[in-house]
Amino acid sequence: MLDDGRLTRRGALALFGLAGLTLTGLAGCGSGRDAPAAAPSPVPEPAPTSADAAWAALAAGNERFATGAPRHPHEDEPYRESLVDGQHPIACVLSCADSRVAPELVFDQGLGDLFTVRSAGEVLDDAVVGSVEYAVEHVAVPLVVVLGHAGCGAVQATVDVVRGGPAPDGSIAALVRAIEPVVRGVATSADDAAYLADCVEAQARSAAAALSDASPIVRAAVAAGRTTVVAGVYDLESGRVSQL
Repeated sequence: MLDDGRLTRRGALALFGLAGLTLTGLAGCGSGRDAPAAAPSPVPEPAPTSADAAWAALAAGNERFATGAPRHPHEDEPYRESLVDGQHPIACVLSCADSRVAPELVFDQGLGDLFTVRSAGEVLDDAVVGSVEYAVEHVAVPLVVVLGHAGCGAVQATVDVVRGGPAPDGSIAALVRAIEPVVRGVATSADDAAYLADCVEAQARSAAAALSDASPIVRAAVAAGRTTVVAGVYDLESGRVSQL
């Protein structure tokens, strides 16, 4: 294997092969005990089929998120593959488009758990209502949550206009026009933060009520007891969602 004091190529390969065998053998040896078996995959919990059970699941997930102990469920490859043939979300969440209000994170849910629709200020238009209708009619969600949030920019822009400020540019003005009747119906307050919070709650309630008014499909599902529509507000600071 040595040629004039140097390691030949054939010798090097032989040594490396021997080293590989030795390391492999060592890796398979422990303290005389077999390596522990991989932990079995957890058995999935049955999906909620009622509005109360769905809300309980969302509330529990939100508590995990708010306390810094999220599970991040349903993100692994086997679960992803299980969704190829269909979806069975536990709820539809209509939330603001604000980047800080991601329903799957806020409620600590995963792939296939939520049918999410997002619109700045939870403003309803044909596409938004149609998306909720699809969740109710074709995916059969037992719960629809309209989720407003603290410090909503769309509601704040509307408050500014109601107080005499200029209308925003572009199609943002359409959002303000949609929210304006709600804001004008809220009693004014000298406390700007409290007034905005009241307007945010009023907008979430209004959008939840308007879903049934705007959609015969949603209204029929609610009347038949197949679906419940609720409003809630997400607090940016605490991370908690409160049902209104």
